[in-house]
Amino acid sequence: MQASTGDRLVVHGRTVGQQDHVVEIVEVLGPDGTPPYRVRAKDGHETIMSPGPDSVIDHRKAADRA
Repeated sequence: MQASTGDRLVVHGRTVGQQDHVVEIVEVLGPDGTPPYRVRAKDGHETIMSPGPDSVIDHRKAADRA
């Protein structure tokens, strides 16, 4: 898994009815774009994540989605 600053990390819901959790990658802490990542949620909360197999990187920047 490789990401860059500004990408989105999507953690898929694990049970029926649980929504995906989407956060913005604000800093890549591993070498060559690998985890761990410092991420920011929509509410402004920041944490460090090492995503598991239920996660994917959305490489489109915010401007690309508009």
